[in-house]
Amino acid sequence: MSENIIVTTGIYDMIKEHVRKKKVTKQEEELLLLELKNAQQVLRRELPEDVVTVNRRVKIKDHTENKEKEYMFVSTTKTNNKKGKLSILCDVAVATIGRQVGDIINWPFKDGERKLEILRVENL
Repeated sequence: MSENIIVTTGIYDMIKEHVRKKKVTKQEEELLLLELKNAQQVLRRELPEDVVTVNRRVKIKDHTENKEKEYMFVSTTKTNNKKGKLSILCDVAVATIGRQVGDIINWPFKDGERKLEILRVENL
């Protein structure tokens, strides 16, 4: 599992603003602020291909529910639930952003803690 999340400066700022606007639970806020404090910020072209970020298709296994699901994370202005395009600031994206294939994350979602594993990441 990656020690620190890897994000672009734009994503870093977006998450920080999301937290500042109190769009997350107190538990999520604490985790996100800790992750941001230790985050590795890179330029978009330096971001590894297997890192969860905007404009990527991500396959995640939810060990809590024993289900696999694919997500497409896009900018907040390009969301389209019918086409499966979710905001990079939706709950599951916020939980996994900056993580790499193989990472397992325990995350306090609003409906309880879940254990997620990043199985695959690909560009859209």
